[in-house]
Amino acid sequence: MKRTWDMRNDNFMKVFKYYKSNKPKPSLEAVISVDNTNFSNEVKIISQVVKDDLRAKSLGLEDVSKWEIFSSNNNPGFIIIKNPFTNLGQRYWMRKCLEEYPRKPHKRNIDIDKPVDDWWAECFKSGVCDRKLQKKLRWTTLGYHHNWDTKVYSEENKTAFPLELAELCDVVARTLGYSTFKAEAAIVNYYHMDSTLSAHTDHSEVNLEAPLFSFSFGQSAILLLGGHDKSVKPTAFLLSSGDIAVMSKEARLCYHAVPKILPASIHHWNNKDMTCSSNLGVEFKYIVEDDLIKEMNKNLNMEEWSKFNTYVEESRININVRQVLNENQNSLNDQSI
Repeated sequence: MKRTWDMRNDNFMKVFKYYKSNKPKPSLEAVISVDNTNFSNEVKIISQVVKDDLRAKSLGLEDVSKWEIFSSNNNPGFIIIKNPFTNLGQRYWMRKCLEEYPRKPHKRNIDIDKPVDDWWAECFKSGVCDRKLQKKLRWTTLGYHHNWDTKVYSEENKTAFPLELAELCDVVARTLGYSTFKAEAAIVNYYHMDSTLSAHTDHSEVNLEAPLFSFSFGQSAILLLGGHDKSVKPTAFLLSSGDIAVMSKEARLCYHAVPKILPASIHHWNNKDMTCSSNLGVEFKYIVEDDLIKEMNKNLNMEEWSKFNTYVEESRININVRQVLNENQNSLNDQSI
């Protein structure tokens, strides 16, 4: 009887199935796009806590003062930063997610069936793209590796967190007023046009007060955000390439899902962009600015970029980053409270 009751009251699943459907295709009229004035009653513009950060430009971000930041009226704690990335910046982060982050020692879903050290290089080993191998990669984990069976992090299951990604998160977190946030774990998800992500909450971290940052690149997605149980009917949001979604406060432990990937209406990453140049005298927290700019500008070379572009033209990449430890902890073995 309990199972029947749960199914009847699972309003989240009803909405998920509606948007997942292809026959018939769902109407997108109720999917909230934060920059669409039709949804002005659903979202409101909020201001930055930090108005300027000189690191932004070198990380592929527009000046912080130009960011458009929205909060949801019906989902307290949920924030969307509308594409604060430059076009070249989007290319940089897409390439990181394809060429570098799926390398060992980071962990991937393909490790059992295809335990290659460098997935991206292996895809082009024969000189022609191995599309079958490309599509096999569904996720890679960075820093503290999420254990999909136990849902528990451990010090023994951990590798170095990418410094440039930690720097990016530090800029975003400080802009929103989370000055003590520390990026310690990430899951990079690779979606194809028929991919979905079922309803779940992110509750494995010791620190459940720190926000979760989610970066979208490539094709668009519908994000469903509900409540603390599945009886709450979720709200549908459109996430486009470059958008940053933040789940904080009340939204941090809410059920969320991705029922559908949608073709992007605008491919910002292929629009013309200026070369990234140095801001002399800027102090970076984790990395050397010159190395970052050199890597950023490699993506101006269309011959180099074309392989990555082919992938993102029919895929979505999502990086979700979280803090695992409490502020006064140095490791999971530290019992400080």
